Amino acid sequence: MRPLSSRDFQEMGLLKHYRIVRKWACQNNGISDAEIELLIYFDCLKTFRRHDYEIGVLTYAWNNRRWNKLIKQEWIVKWRTGGRKDQKYAIYELSFKCKHLIRQMYRIMLGEEDIPTSVRRNKLYKRDTYTAKVMSTAMDIVNKDKTR
Repeated sequence: MRPLSSRDFQEMGLLKHYRIVRKWACQNNGISDAEIELLIYFDCLKTFRRHDYEIGVLTYAWNNRRWNKLIKQEWIVKWRTGGRKDQKYAIYELSFKCKHLIRQMYRIMLGEEDIPTSVRRNKLYKRDTYTAKVMSTAMDIVNKDKTR
């Protein structure tokens, strides 16, 4: 099997609708764009420390409450507690709900699954604001695009 190249990603169209999928994920889960991208970064690491978080947020806007918010809302869970003699630091991992959300985003971008269109599963389909109307129209276009 040959390694993936930039042309392969271009032909797959993986990032074609990334912005719309990311906005859908953020709006329906109460997290910001920076937080969802940070969680995708952590998903690639599998397990991580607080130090990895500090490296991951270097390019994001400063928010000293982000780490605690992600733990409190159960996007990040503690995998191993630190502080004992042989374990000097705590190790974290993503929660099941976070892993599920990221996998769903990947499936939508690959065209294996559509963005949910029911009001129960997608708050933007209430169409109560101008932004929600525009985003729901864009999501309909993404769902109709079978070349993604």
